[in-house]
Amino acid sequence: MTNTSAGAPPSQGAPADGFSRATDDYLLWLTVERGVSPNTLAAYRRDLRRYLAFLHSQGLVSPEEVGEATVARYVHHLKTIVDDDDRPRLKPASIARAVVAVRSFHRFLVDEGTVENDPTQDVTTPRVPQGIPKALTEDEVGRLLLATGDPDQVSTARQQWRTLRDRALLETLYASGVRISELAGLELGDVDLEAGILRVFGKGAKERVVPVGRPAQDAVLAYLERARPELIGRRRAARGRDTVFLNLRGGPITRQGCWLIVKAVGERAGLGDRLSPHVLRHSCATHMVDHGADIRVVQELLGHAKVTTTQIYTKVSPERLRAVYESAHPRARMPSGSRRR
Repeated sequence: MTNTSAGAPPSQGAPADGFSRATDDYLLWLTVERGVSPNTLAAYRRDLRRYLAFLHSQGLVSPEEVGEATVARYVHHLKTIVDDDDRPRLKPASIARAVVAVRSFHRFLVDEGTVENDPTQDVTTPRVPQGIPKALTEDEVGRLLLATGDPDQVSTARQQWRTLRDRALLETLYASGVRISELAGLELGDVDLEAGILRVFGKGAKERVVPVGRPAQDAVLAYLERARPELIGRRRAARGRDTVFLNLRGGPITRQGCWLIVKAVGERAGLGDRLSPHVLRHSCATHMVDHGADIRVVQELLGHAKVTTTQIYTKVSPERLRAVYESAHPRARMPSGSRRR
């Protein structure tokens, strides 16, 4: 298989029909929104290619035509694939992973408004452990933000605009825990720096209000005052006039553009492949929990419909668990000689 750049992962081999664009958009979302590794992306691509081949064998050419019965037949089909000795070719874990990919694909289409219904909603699959990105330490976050540079120490106006924008973008991602799709969709009317809040629209166009701290407020204000007016002046068309974050041509920044900024600054900070917008979102939630935030508050901040999803993102470290236990349990620090016999 030919390797593709992380910024533009096409659905190789996909037929030119109603599934092609949907598949390309989904794989791009996995890359820039979820920050999946190249190996994980390749696995999803293989699973989707097998799924689309099955759908075409059923005479289906667009996502709207897929129903629950079709997905159930596909799951049965996976179980019946055998090798030359009539032994099952796919292990249960492989089947579960394939079905997870299909479910994720269809849920993405619903969230994006491509289709109205999710045909996988009632399809049961074995539970599989979710890969959780490792949060950055607070020192690493500080190093990342410093790696954006000093806007007053660069040699050109263009470098200054980029530095101001990148610092504001990264500060906002870490301070608020928003998804990059939510960040890219921010408009000027959604930002209240005096109150320190953002109005964001998450999955399913659900609106929520998210607070941001003083460093993020200051960084965004500096960007809005010193860089954005110059960037917007470089674009004649009205498109992007109300979008907060702009590219260097003055147009609205894309999810992929945000992802590339995060990766580039992460490389300068020495964080390499560890960093993605999803890792910053996870780090925001983890650090809040580490400092005593209630899980329900973090759930509201992240815009999760279920608290179980938030718990996945905010696994407590063993060190934090031990510290809380020792400070809260009445017998955690009792001297050994005081134990009852």
